[in-house]
Amino acid sequence: MSTRPCSFCKDNAVYTREYEGVSFCGKCFRDAIEEKVRRTILRHEMLTYNDHIAVAVSGGKDSLTLLNILSKLEHRYPRSRITAISVDEGIEGYRDEALHLAAKDCKRLGLEHVVVSYRDLFGTTTDEIAKTGLGKTPCSYCGVFRRKAINKAATRIGATKIATAHNLDDETQTILLNLLHGDALRIARVKPVLDERHPKLIQRVKPLCEVPEKEIAFYAFQNRIKFQSIPCPYASTALRNDIRLILNRIEEKHPGTKFTFFKSVEKIKPALEKMADETKLRECKFCGEPTVGDVCKTCQILQALDVV
Repeated sequence: MSTRPCSFCKDNAVYTREYEGVSFCGKCFRDAIEEKVRRTILRHEMLTYNDHIAVAVSGGKDSLTLLNILSKLEHRYPRSRITAISVDEGIEGYRDEALHLAAKDCKRLGLEHVVVSYRDLFGTTTDEIAKTGLGKTPCSYCGVFRRKAINKAATRIGATKIATAHNLDDETQTILLNLLHGDALRIARVKPVLDERHPKLIQRVKPLCEVPEKEIAFYAFQNRIKFQSIPCPYASTALRNDIRLILNRIEEKHPGTKFTFFKSVEKIKPALEKMADETKLRECKFCGEPTVGDVCKTCQILQALDVV
């Protein structure tokens, strides 16, 4: 909480953006976040006037904030349409509350809400896979399943774009993860707008990619958006969690580091793209979905579980 006056209207400030040296009252803060998202969409040409946007909504602060902002911006694009898509991974005691909050917000906003589950799509759940001990962290295979589930659901409803709530923190964490995994060229794929690589893969966009996580949380608080605050019980097992803590410590001591890092990588991406070989996608021989090999990662996991 700031004791400074708002830098824009001189009202009492409630938030100070240290890396820019500006303070905001509640209204100016909300306007600033929405304007940043609008400019990000325009600068990267994420959306068009007649898009059917499938918004991936988990029920957390990021996805519900994205849904609310896009719902506001939609009035400027009268021919566009928004549908929320939620995925039930089958994590006992965790996902039920989030799905309830997502459904409630969709009803308030007057938006269609589609829910798909791992059980229906893949015949298993994250909890069940976690008990098998496949030698990987639950997050590693859950992410594979989630991406496929969202794409399948978006295809079913005829969506033209998938909007995900990846924020600035997520993007910087992913960049570092790729470096630590020894896959530096993969950084070229960490983009605000993902490349269209296959007709069966709906293009993904990230309208929140330049908004810090803490500002999203404060926006949700300012707009009284109710969201699930309990983290996934498997999150602590992922390397991403350690990277998050490291970046947050650096950001606390040196405000603006995440944004500078993100922008620096944006500058070198053209060079990385030239170095990286563009892998041609084929179709999985089991499910027909796009993959780099004969069998997609999802079906590989299901084969190991003897589900396929």
